[in-house]
Amino acid sequence: MFWRPCRLASRGAPSRLPTPVACRIVVSTMTVLRIILQVVLVLASGLLTMLVLLHKGKGGGLSDMFGGGISSGAGSSGVAERNLNRITVAFATVWLVVIVLLGVLQRAAVY
Repeated sequence: MFWRPCRLASRGAPSRLPTPVACRIVVSTMTVLRIILQVVLVLASGLLTMLVLLHKGKGGGLSDMFGGGISSGAGSSGVAERNLNRITVAFATVWLVVIVLLGVLQRAAVY
């Protein structure tokens, strides 16, 4: 359970009870799910950024500006590059699903 201090006094009326008392707060399942999805989104975004930066430059664009066009055989794709492509697509899919789920939760939220 989640706990936080709260006041027992009614609206504006002073109370003889001590004001900071530990009150039990019931956190909805939707709130917990939203927090979990936000953490997964941050992790997936960071990992996706790192995975994209690990790819070899294919020539042209910004990769040549930073020396990526010097390597020979840039067109050939080894096993490691194919696996990196698969992992990148998997993380991009996770990122997309989390974005959609957060949008659905936001739309279903009752204020």
